[in-house]
Formats: sequence, C-alpha cells, structure tokens
Amino acid sequence: MFLYCPIHFLLKDYSEIQSPDTLDSDSDKMKLKLKELERALLADNDVDGDDDMFGTGLSMEVDGEWSDPIRMGSHHDSPKESSSSGSYLDSVSGNKEVSHVSSQTPKQMLIECAAILSEGHIEKASAIINELRQKVSIQGDPPQRIAAYMVEGLAARMAASGKSLYKALRCKEPPSSDRLAAMQILFEVCPCFKFGFMAANGAIIEAFKGEKRVHIIDFDISQGSQYITLIQTIAKLPGKPPHLRLTGVDDPESVQRLNGGLEIVGLRLEKLAEILGVPFEFRAVPSRTSLVAPSMLDCKPGEALIVNFAFLLHHMPDESVSTINQRDQLLRMVKSMNPKLVTVVEQDVNTNTSPFFPRFIEAYSYYSAVFDSLDATLPRESQDRMNVERQCLARDIVNIIACEGEERIERYEVAGKWRARMIMAGFKSCPMSSNVIDTIQKLIKEYCDRYKLKEDVGALHFGWEDKSLIVASAWS
Repeated sequence: MFLYCPIHFLLKDYSEIQSPDTLDSDSDKMKLKLKELERALLADNDVDGDDDMFGTGLSMEVDGEWSDPIRMGSHHDSPKESSSSGSYLDSVSGNKEVSHVSSQTPKQMLIECAAILSEGHIEKASAIINELRQKVSIQGDPPQRIAAYMVEGLAARMAASGKSLYKALRCKEPPSSDRLAAMQILFEVCPCFKFGFMAANGAIIEAFKGEKRVHIIDFDISQGSQYITLIQTIAKLPGKPPHLRLTGVDDPESVQRLNGGLEIVGLRLEKLAEILGVPFEFRAVPSRTSLVAPSMLDCKPGEALIVNFAFLLHHMPDESVSTINQRDQLLRMVKSMNPKLVTVVEQDVNTNTSPFFPRFIEAYSYYSAVFDSLDATLPRESQDRMNVERQCLARDIVNIIACEGEERIERYEVAGKWRARMIMAGFKSCPMSSNVIDTIQKLIKEYCDRYKLKEDVGALHFGWEDKSLIVASAWS
C-alpha cells in the first residue's frame, strides 16, 4: 500500500515528462554527466581533522548496514574505477533486476540506491525507488520519515528535476503563515537551532559593554526573532541601555520575505524596543548579499560595529562553484569594515564540495539526528512536527541530494572549514564567555538529556547524542 508523501506528488509532473523508460534511453548521457560533475567536485574535509566533536571516533555513524557500501563508495570518485569489477553493483546480486530489496530496511535501500545512482544506472535505481515508496511514510518513525524525503531527493536527481522540485518546495510567493510558523517551531522544539542564536546573542551582549552606540548588521535577518530576544535582554541590563541601530540586508527577489519585505520586521522590532525603553533604529538595505558594499551600510563614527551571520554563509557560493568566491569575498569585505565582533552560526555538516555519494551518506547521518531530536520533543502524531519536517527540512534535503553546481544552494561546511575561512579573512577567534556557556548549559538541562554542548577551539557545538548539529563562534 502506498503511504502518502507530499513530495511524491510534487514530483509527479516531472516524472510524467521524463519517465524512467524515457530516461533509460539517455542513461549513458546521464551517467557521463553525473561522473563529470563528481570528478569536478572538490574534497572538503574538516581541515583540522577534529569534526568528531563528541568523541565517536568517526565523523558520521557507520554501522553494519553502511560499512560495505561506504568501502565500495571510495571507487566512485573516479569514472574509470566506478565501472571496474570492484564497483558496488558487482557486490550485489548478479541478476539484472534488483529483487532482494524488499527484505532490506529503508536505510539499506537508500544507500544501495544512492550507490547505484552514482554509477549512472537509472533503471536499477528507479526499481529501488518504487519499492522504497511503498515502505516509507512521513507519519512513521524517524527512519521512515527521513527515508520518505530522501527517496524523493534521489528521484529528483534521477529525473534531473532537483532544481524544479526545490523551487516548488520553496514556493514562488512569499512564505505562508504555515511556513513561518514551522520555522518558529523548529527553533523552539529543536534546541540546537535555538541555542545557536542564543550563543550569538550572548557574544553580542558581551560586546555591548562600555559602548554607548552599537550598530548590528545582519545579512539574513529572516523574521527578526533573534532580535526580539536581544532587545528583551538589553532592556534588563543594569544602567542606561546603549542606542542600538540594526541594519538588515534584504534581497528584493527573495521568496523568503513577507509582503512588505523587512519593513514589517523593522516596525515590529521598533514597537517592541519602544515598549521596553530601548533606543532603537532599524534600516533595511534592499540588495542581494553578493552586491553589498560598505558604502551601502551607513556605518558611522563612534558606533561599535557588530556583524551577525546566522545560517547565511552556507548560501554563498564559494570557489567550488564559481571563479568569483562570494563566500570568502563577503568575509573579507566585512573584515575591511573593522567590526568589533562577528558572530557565525551554521549547521555542522559537509554538504558543500563532497561528491554525491559521500554527501548523501553524510546528509543521512546528519538529518537522522535532527529527525530523532524532533521525535523526542514532539509526539508522533503532531501536525507541528510534520509541518516542520515538510516546510523546513525536506526542501534542504532535496536540494543537497538532487542538485549540483549553482543549483545546489544548501552548501554547509564543517566547523574546521569555517574556522579556516575566518582566519584566512583576517579574523581572530573570540571564545564564548563562561557566562554564556553556563546560561546555555542550564537551559539544556531543561530539555532532553540527549542534547549536548561542547566547547572546542573557542566555538560552541550543540549536538544530539554524539552528533554535532550546530556550531556557533565569535570573531574580531
């Protein structure tokens, strides 16, 4: 019996246009394209080799179900080796039809399908996808739910519709109230995201000391939730609060904005600041982040400048995508403005330059931990949980799995790589204060004890059990 998955129906139009039968005749072309893409991609490991933040000894979970395919996966970086007698396909049944998959777990079927697809075998991958769709459900346990979304990512990659599906998930209109509510719920019920914002705010508050005027620049302010908390905290500080000026960069073409853009966000924050007695000024800069220049940001003498990068930098293309390295270019531009503090909050996973097959495995490991954590905080039948996973997580998963080149937007990096980029741009690490760490540590205890906090090389890592999910750091 087919179990409902909304992404499957979003894919239906694309699969009808380009069915597996049609794709089979172009399999050689697709295979060549995939191999060329994989060969062009770069390795992207944590430069310090310390991405295992919680002492597992591995950067991602590897158990009996994964170990053999991972070993075989070492061949997939080379087109010559991927077609050799040591390929993954030779390790499975010699039959032309993949007939044994029905007895496997969804996890086993996913990794087999990804391995087969990485070798360009569209028909075999299609057979596994069809069986997987019968075994997974967005209403099941965490392994079933993540499989329900990841299988559609594989289907989108197979049908070369990843970009179209990603756009469909993001929607062309401004986000609905459901989408905005889902994002807020994600930050509340998955504490790792919430704690990342709290760590950044804690570092910002520390930088307020001794300052009469502070100017914060945020290149992706979203709905301004981080600054609601920040203004509330400022209002409680002893003495007269400093004058806060907040500049939000707003991409006019972004689908993530409400009607009216950041003006609505600014008005809401101004009203809150007025009620709480915090001197506050908001300014929106309508521009794509890559086009922002210091002259557009209206920095003034006598202000302490703070720049906040919360879940923004991974959207900036780097040297693996274009000769114009927007990611490092932005960091160097910010450094040239001589800020007192720069805060960085990012998801701690490598989906940037790793080839498709290892990227798929890493994404599964990472999002499995996220789905598990949601299962611990929201009941299985919760509509909020389903909305969070569908509105906030599914779109990222599909983009990571299905897209390549400029079409792949969700390009996360591990903590060591961010650290290297910041140092190369001229920044120095500012370890989080003991006050910030102690405050968050106390709050973590109010949640499930499977959430973890670890400090490493000045950065705070928030994780679920032994998996680091979010990393927050501060720089000067």
